[in-house]
Amino acid sequence: MTSPRPAAGPTLDDVARVAGVSRATASRVINGKRKVAPDLQELVLSAVAATGYAPHRAARTLVTRRTGSVALVISGTDPETDPATDPGSGGSRYAGHVFDDPFFGRIVAGIVRALRPHDVHPVLMLAEDDAARAQVVSYVRQGNADGVLHVSTRADDPLPALLVEAGRPAVLFARPATSLPLSFVDLANRDGGALAAEHFLADGRTAPAAVSGPLGVPAASDRLAGFRDALARHGHAYVPSVEGNFTIESGDAAMRALLERAPHVDAVFAGNDLMAQGAIDVLRESGRRVPEDVAVIGFDDTALAQRARPALTTVRQPVEEMAGEMVRLLLERIEDPSLAVRSVLFEPALVVRDSA
Repeated sequence: MTSPRPAAGPTLDDVARVAGVSRATASRVINGKRKVAPDLQELVLSAVAATGYAPHRAARTLVTRRTGSVALVISGTDPETDPATDPGSGGSRYAGHVFDDPFFGRIVAGIVRALRPHDVHPVLMLAEDDAARAQVVSYVRQGNADGVLHVSTRADDPLPALLVEAGRPAVLFARPATSLPLSFVDLANRDGGALAAEHFLADGRTAPAAVSGPLGVPAASDRLAGFRDALARHGHAYVPSVEGNFTIESGDAAMRALLERAPHVDAVFAGNDLMAQGAIDVLRESGRRVPEDVAVIGFDDTALAQRARPALTTVRQPVEEMAGEMVRLLLERIEDPSLAVRSVLFEPALVVRDSA
């Protein structure tokens, strides 16, 4: 006795029959291969819904030469999480750093949300060292992903140049440190630094200082430059600053160094919210009140800014919207690789809370 064969599901022929079009037309609509008249598209899509037809992903890949996935690559390390300085970690400390940082979480959430309506799925890859970067390049070169969305906070990250060599569509979050033929989405970071300076000036602060991010990272150097430029226009010829690396711990260390160098500081601009939190912790430990004695402004407007005590005044970076724009640029490039690379800049906004 043989088991009965399961009933076959609806086929492309069924869709074409219900829509009243040729099989070739139905295939073009479903696979998005060529332009089809809007009225025919509507007929085919209605027939897909009516029949419950679901194209086999592997078969569709053979037709369209697309995988329906993109690589979401996060790279850039700091000394505390670099596998080169902790070879026994196997990258686990680096992964922990990435997932603990609310900035990365916002980017990932924004990308997933923007991809979902297009039935495109992200493949998360962490490129923390040379071996991991080689895996990413090999993965995309072999056609396992239709393109790359790349996020990095490392000044000398070699991955963007490797992606150019790989010849696959890619979009970066933030302008690369060196000029490369890659599309990117970024914030007008100088304007963000200027917003912080102008707020301090309006509040009557006379001894401002800064905790910057790594100055080899364009976003970090631009934020500091915008802050200093705005202050210079109002007579502040010298603004002490100490470099951090976007972590709470580095904000702590930088604030201690600033207090030694400029003990009378009355306003601190930090290059991100995590470093601002580290600075507030040290100020509180030293007996200084925030904002009465020292005002503090961060950058990014993460959830941490709202939870901080006092609640953190910060420069908002619309990360989720920026992530959505990355997706749009990448899908355009996948659809038409001949398109010129593009840059899209978003505007910052100051969110005033209790710390300044």
